[in-house]
Amino acid sequence: MSSPVSAAYARLTEACPDLVITELGADDPAPRGGGWVGAAELAAGGAGLDAFLAWDEDQVLRDEGKPGRPDVIASFGLHRYGWAACLLITLPWFLDRRVPRLPATEVSYDRTAGRMAVRVTSFACLPGDPAAALPGAVVVSGEEALRAKVRAAVAEHLEPVLGGFGPRMRRRGRALWGMATDEVVEGLWYIAGVLGEEARAVRELEQLLPGATKPYVGSAAFRVLTGPAGEPLPTRDRASCCMYYTLRPEDTCATCPRTCDDDRIAKLVAAAAA
Repeated sequence: MSSPVSAAYARLTEACPDLVITELGADDPAPRGGGWVGAAELAAGGAGLDAFLAWDEDQVLRDEGKPGRPDVIASFGLHRYGWAACLLITLPWFLDRRVPRLPATEVSYDRTAGRMAVRVTSFACLPGDPAAALPGAVVVSGEEALRAKVRAAVAEHLEPVLGGFGPRMRRRGRALWGMATDEVVEGLWYIAGVLGEEARAVRELEQLLPGATKPYVGSAAFRVLTGPAGEPLPTRDRASCCMYYTLRPEDTCATCPRTCDDDRIAKLVAAAAA
């Protein structure tokens, strides 16, 4: 099935071949069995979430040679789901100015095969969009109104999911929404970079999350450091920590709040050279 956001999902798979999006029709059942789990099952916080996090637990033990704390495992699991789920909404907005509404009941994820299944029944768009006449279109007045739809759609999807993960992560409220803010920003920032549109993504994310846009925490928080040869090194300040330092204290990411600017510069220069 195709929808007004199908082209954006195709470009997502082009940029990230490990993530394939299947769109479901109104009468198509959501996939279950195998590695599939519904986002609503993750939100419920029961057996579906247990099975989902078992993958992270096994991966950490296999790759690190030691078990991760339960709250760290849950943080990894939320990151790996949230990063992909946010892109279902933010990338169609970024590429085509169309914002699908995707409640948790309409999204399923098979992390073992890198697949998501979604049912898009409604989307927001601008007045001049050819899709504005299609069933399910919600036409908004302009760019800021459309940005508000992005924020609302992501919040509608993630709020119940955060409720499921939160007790496992030993985080609540602001800490959970800080992590959600990071997933919104860093997912689109990465994919836009692959598509050759990093600079535009930075500008648009700064407008999407300028600060004081509750429930999100802080702003997109981009800034530019200066490398040893005077070169600009784009970075941002994460609102949350992924907790990877609990496994490898010496190995933090370049946007981690625990990483000082000197270390960030060293990491960014090394990454550019690689």
